[in-house]
Amino acid sequence: MTSQVSSPAEQADEASEALVGGQRAPRSDHAGDGEKEIRRLDRVIIRFAGDSGDGMQLTGDRFTSETASFGNDLSTLPNFPAEIRAPAGTLPGVSSFQLHFADHDILTPGDAPNVLVAMNPAALKANIGDVPRGAEIIVNTDEFTKRPMAKVGYATSPLEDGSLDGYQVHPVPLTTLTIEALKEFGLSRKEAERSKNMFALGLLSWMYHRPTEGTEAFLRAKFAKKPQIAEANVTAFRAGWNFGETTEDFAVSYEVAPASQAFPAGTYRNISGNLALSYGLIAASRQADLPLYLGSYPITPASDILHELSKHKHFGVRTFQAEDEIAGIGAALGAAFGGSLAVTTTSGPGVALKSETIGLAVSLELPLIVVDIQRGGPSTGLPTKTEQADLLQAMYGRNGEAPVPVVAPRTPADCFDAALDAARIALTYRTPVFLLSDGYLANGSEPWKIPETDELPDLRVRFATGPNHELTDGTEVFWPYKRDPLTLARPWAVPGTPGLEHRIGGIEKQDGSGNISYDPANHELMVRTRQAKIDGIEVPDLRVDDPSGARTLVLGWGSTYGPITAAVRRLRAAGEPIAQAHLRNLNPFPGNLGDVLKRYDKVIVPEMNLGQLATLVRAKYLVDARSFNQVNGMPFKAEQLATALKEAIDA
Repeated sequence: MTSQVSSPAEQADEASEALVGGQRAPRSDHAGDGEKEIRRLDRVIIRFAGDSGDGMQLTGDRFTSETASFGNDLSTLPNFPAEIRAPAGTLPGVSSFQLHFADHDILTPGDAPNVLVAMNPAALKANIGDVPRGAEIIVNTDEFTKRPMAKVGYATSPLEDGSLDGYQVHPVPLTTLTIEALKEFGLSRKEAERSKNMFALGLLSWMYHRPTEGTEAFLRAKFAKKPQIAEANVTAFRAGWNFGETTEDFAVSYEVAPASQAFPAGTYRNISGNLALSYGLIAASRQADLPLYLGSYPITPASDILHELSKHKHFGVRTFQAEDEIAGIGAALGAAFGGSLAVTTTSGPGVALKSETIGLAVSLELPLIVVDIQRGGPSTGLPTKTEQADLLQAMYGRNGEAPVPVVAPRTPADCFDAALDAARIALTYRTPVFLLSDGYLANGSEPWKIPETDELPDLRVRFATGPNHELTDGTEVFWPYKRDPLTLARPWAVPGTPGLEHRIGGIEKQDGSGNISYDPANHELMVRTRQAKIDGIEVPDLRVDDPSGARTLVLGWGSTYGPITAAVRRLRAAGEPIAQAHLRNLNPFPGNLGDVLKRYDKVIVPEMNLGQLATLVRAKYLVDARSFNQVNGMPFKAEQLATALKEAIDA
């Protein structure tokens, strides 16, 4: 969905990030005779939760799409099991989708939901610990029978034993109401039950005045080959809306106005990190005037990039689903040798398998983008959960001295720009480049301002076309390792060009000629030259947000940007001086990073690992960077970070 939003360029100060739950504005439309009250909110956090087969991700995605089309700022957090069909009714099988939307600029999916939709006892038990007192809970009472409750350890019904007295509980027989609404379609009970998520979506759409046309059109398109199922889902969706409108249990509905002052003027759409990254790669190939080649093996949470790019053959995109990770990167490196913008996508376990070929790409000095959508590890670890623990693997996870640039996006929308930057570095400097996203960014979404084509960088490259070196006897020859004096990049010679034949392979090359060399002095020269090429990559200086002359700096990278920024805003709203800086380029670091770090008495580095960036910063700049770490598969919460940063300031 896209929408036009015009506003001043300034973003609203987010003092409201300091609040837990939605902050109700002091205005409301009081009901007249027979009319329900409408209350105005500035932001809301909703979490849909149920079995992995209950369609919670689809429900959340549809609510998100309609919210984006309405013009709210938003941030999402999908959270689901690794199993294709996790055990029904169990705590490990719970799937959830959290959406934070507001009438102003927001940064995170929110710390705690104002509204929990629990489709069964497992969903309630798995999520109730995150729900603050006073929040609304909508429960599907049809599932609160003896067996499902016993499966998750409820001896008595939480709907009857008083344990939920501190919440606004709305008991709704979602399954029964859905089956009743779909009687006319002649569906089996099991088939009708599958639409209960659409009933819940309709109810929530009524509660928060979300548009409905887009969802109805989506359902008819999704089930175009099964028109009866399409109309059944539309009917269930409408039934949920009508239930909210007519039942006395929901006496109030809520409005969250569009975020008209949060965005610069432009055309926006809701976008996930993997989709933005896919679009960024396509844009890079068009700006470089090169075909895009993806050699990949499916792996969570990177597979969506393969799925998306396979749809865009009309843009010159070629996708190859290989038999394994090694074949995927081998094919991509071959495409790079052949003159394509080459990409391979994976997650941490796949990077381990690709490491030898990445080293070969370093030795051959060919442009290759290695996309690592990080997840919890080690080994198979937590396939559907997020982590930032592949930084040191990206920096050093190869044999020998094999330096590789590392770029990390900070938000889902920023994945587009990070892909362009990774392509710029790879093409300009003839090197493989790591692009480190993670599961939080990949699956999360936010509004994205669609750029104009004239805003995109020119990435065109010049291939070698003829001899570039003259021997002592006057003969003109082609030397594949004769370097550009500014970038130290070697020529890119497309195979088949007459006169440009040269050796490839993993054995060390002689400087200039590219002949096989075992000479110790030449090996040292080549190792140092490859390192110098990476060290000399042009990256922007680090920008520091320090409005008050603070003595404490919080330094982050990647997806911690949202929680860190929200925490910093909370502290500043409370009068605490604190500075913030966020790294996109992790190898090489920005040239001014050392000077920035020395300006502060304390440097705090929050990471979803055990301190990998902090280790690099300590080693390179000899500063006492202090870590704040979390490795539970979930992103930081803003309140949690704000508390930790306040303790660091006061220490």
